Amino acid sequence: MGKRSRQRQKNQNGWGAGYADIVKENKLFEHYYKEQGLVPEGEFEEFMEAMREPLPATIRITGYKSHAKEILHCLKEKYFRDIQELEIDGQKIEAPQPLSWYPDEQAWHTNMSRKIIRKSPLLEKFHQFLISETESGNISRQEAVSMIPPLLLKIEPHHKILDMCAAPGSKTAQLIEMLHSDMEVPFPEGFVIANDVDNKRCYLLVHQAKRLNSPCIMVVNHDASCIPTLQINSDGRKDILFYDRILCDVPCSGDGTMRKNIDVWKKWTTSNSLHLHGLQLRIAVRGVEQLAVGGRMVYSTCSLNPIEDEAVIAALLEKSEGSLELADASADLPGLKWMPGVTSWKLMTKEGQWYSDWSEVPKSRHTQIRPTMFPPKDPEKVANLHLQRCMRILPHHQNTGGFFVAVLVKKAPMPWNKRYPKVVLTTDASSLLPEAPNCCVILCVRPPPSKKLRLFGYKEDPFVFLTEDDPVFNTIQSFYDLSPSFPKLNVLTRTHEGKKRHLYMVSKELRNVLQNNSERMKVINTGVKVWSRNSDGAEFGCAFRLAQEGIYTLQPYIRSRIISVSVEDIKVLLTQENPFLSKLEDNAHAQAKQLGMGSIVLKYIPNPNNPSEPQCAIQLCGWRGKTSIRAFVPRNERYHYLRMLGVEVFRDREGSGQKKRDGEKEGKEEEEVAVENEAELENGAENESSEPTTACSNKETKS
Repeated sequence: MGKRSRQRQKNQNGWGAGYADIVKENKLFEHYYKEQGLVPEGEFEEFMEAMREPLPATIRITGYKSHAKEILHCLKEKYFRDIQELEIDGQKIEAPQPLSWYPDEQAWHTNMSRKIIRKSPLLEKFHQFLISETESGNISRQEAVSMIPPLLLKIEPHHKILDMCAAPGSKTAQLIEMLHSDMEVPFPEGFVIANDVDNKRCYLLVHQAKRLNSPCIMVVNHDASCIPTLQINSDGRKDILFYDRILCDVPCSGDGTMRKNIDVWKKWTTSNSLHLHGLQLRIAVRGVEQLAVGGRMVYSTCSLNPIEDEAVIAALLEKSEGSLELADASADLPGLKWMPGVTSWKLMTKEGQWYSDWSEVPKSRHTQIRPTMFPPKDPEKVANLHLQRCMRILPHHQNTGGFFVAVLVKKAPMPWNKRYPKVVLTTDASSLLPEAPNCCVILCVRPPPSKKLRLFGYKEDPFVFLTEDDPVFNTIQSFYDLSPSFPKLNVLTRTHEGKKRHLYMVSKELRNVLQNNSERMKVINTGVKVWSRNSDGAEFGCAFRLAQEGIYTLQPYIRSRIISVSVEDIKVLLTQENPFLSKLEDNAHAQAKQLGMGSIVLKYIPNPNNPSEPQCAIQLCGWRGKTSIRAFVPRNERYHYLRMLGVEVFRDREGSGQKKRDGEKEGKEEEEVAVENEAELENGAENESSEPTTACSNKETKS
């Protein structure tokens, strides 16, 4: 079988399904990277073969929830065991393996392609598990190399973080997880501001962030190269917001993604990197301007090209005049194989013309080729840059995509901030310039960006914070017996007029950012929903019921309307639509009888003496009716909790043709029932006489 035939077969079996006509060959690409010498001697053919192979499927378990260990246990003991020794379409399925360099076995890879996972009946349970847990925010399907930058940032819960080019948001999700490493703290001091220039892609970010139910994330929509400087209120005076950590994952030519983005093979050309270099450098410069002294910024691309990688870092370090330093991250991810950054490289035009130095470039090319694209020539200067501390991940070393990453630490304010000062009147500059006298001082800012911020045509509902004496709190306070420490000022709504339909919460620090920058930033979304209005809720004592999204944020402040439940109670509540109170075990039944109708918290506390049960706390929103009780939990989350309790939950997809279409119709009807149930609850109604219906059970059921 010829090379092209073998490749076509691989495409049909793997990630490249549907791309059989695209031949994975690009002579210009091979010639360019051979000349650059980025691949160790004798490994180039192995490198190219790896680039042609389909990319392994990788998943990451959401690490900030205490449920992560339970999900890992479920994966290893149930799904991964079933997968071993399988053979599908002549291909032996390898047992999933943990990524050696990712902490705590929280990331896994397998040779199964997306097509095989999606189409094979033998993997149906695993496929449904992946879909359900991804929707619930407990698993992310993310490329392995994409997981590296957040790990190198070394996030701590108090860090203020900016993700400059965040969409679609898999790295943003990692940042949020790290902020919430301690689940006992509902409001970490830090926050993540996730930005993207594309308005539509910002809503992908919102979707990713909402799965994690964090009050510490804000999604904004700006050009990263001129993202506005924000202000915060610090001890009664306005201060500039400098970030402790910045992720600068810039737009790039993406030639490291050829294993999954098949189009790159035919579209790749050297001019892509020449067009992007300037933008990449501007974004990186804007990033370090907003970085706090002592802060850490990770610059990354999914390109292997030095013009987009080392050239940008070298230019940034030269501009900084010692204010920035490349950090040595070689010991931060033990087990990860990478190549050190290079100190020399060449530039090639679209027509194949090579240049080694700016002096060789004809004037007619000066608009396309810039001096910053070339390596410094002074050996001493090159040595001081420490470009070898950059990290380039090659696909054939650990069966991954290609990637580049560099870690920068800010040692002092950027030099141009000092050269172009802006005079601001203040009485105390000690927080900005400790060496400055307390008088009229110089505030370090750069010259105004060339592009003006335009908010015209920007349409988003306003973010309106409630006042401490807002009447909405009266019944909420008494009904749920909120503790005195409850941060009322952190509660917001999305309307100036009419009744408040939903109430959201943000952390104190994000509230500070929102209140001081409403005129200078385009906020797409922030906050986590904690209460929703019931149309007739007042008759139950409170017009607002609890929302499952915000229960882990809100519950620490709630001191009443809590029912302690057992594992068996949760199984009943999640598999039956409206069980009678008598279906609960004696302890929970007695507690429920003491409560009036309305919204409740169902709380499971793990018993360390019974390791067969989940060893993490579970909190569910519920509704206490007149004679029955219900868990008000979205379907995918129901499935998640049931799996943790050892209940087999999946939709049977036996049959085909008409039978399959009938099943699809049944699924649609179930969706409609779920919507009706939600509407029913919104109105405070309770179907007391109806028999409870089984939503899912430990037997295989159609749904």
